[in-house]
Amino acid sequence: MTTALTIALAKGRILEETLPLLARAGIEPLDDLQRSRKLVFATSEASINLVLIRSADVPTYVQYGAADLGIAGKDVLAEHGGEGLYERVDLKIAPCTMMTAGFADRPLPRTRLKVATKYPGITRQFFLQQGRQVELIKLYGSMELAPVVGLADIIVDLVDTGNTLKANGLMPLETIMQITSRLIVNRAALKMKNDAVKALIARIEAVVE
Repeated sequence: MTTALTIALAKGRILEETLPLLARAGIEPLDDLQRSRKLVFATSEASINLVLIRSADVPTYVQYGAADLGIAGKDVLAEHGGEGLYERVDLKIAPCTMMTAGFADRPLPRTRLKVATKYPGITRQFFLQQGRQVELIKLYGSMELAPVVGLADIIVDLVDTGNTLKANGLMPLETIMQITSRLIVNRAALKMKNDAVKALIARIEAVVE
């Protein structure tokens, strides 16, 4: 009997680069993920299903076994903490950089720096390592607006081209980490479905290489 596997995929930019990679590994959804309103998708391989969810939820679905494997950005995984899952393959897709950004011509306060971000865990750790006290302001979008209207001194966000920063008069300041998307695996699935999971990992590793 073939072991069934579920892979959690992130909506958005990562999905556009994930689908061609999975296709090279012989896994193609039977529906158009970009247009369909479904959330669970059958694939060209009867034993493999895909679920399509918000990027930030991928590690949670994998941690609790709702998906056996998942594909998510290193930023999401670092913020999640990695409990209950293994990070197995750097897929080398959707690259970007997590950075601090602010105004080039404004000196930053020496104490109580106000930082807007949707990555409070990573941001707190970054500034702790520097021995700097910061006030974190959690936002979910339009990060570049925060320094412009005086909500924050700087932001911590992902930077791809830097065009959005530039358009709002901001510039990158410090690099926190380089980001790519990773294949993650539920710990229990690696034990209970070992052969099927390892075979799938090997197929994906082969197309990444």
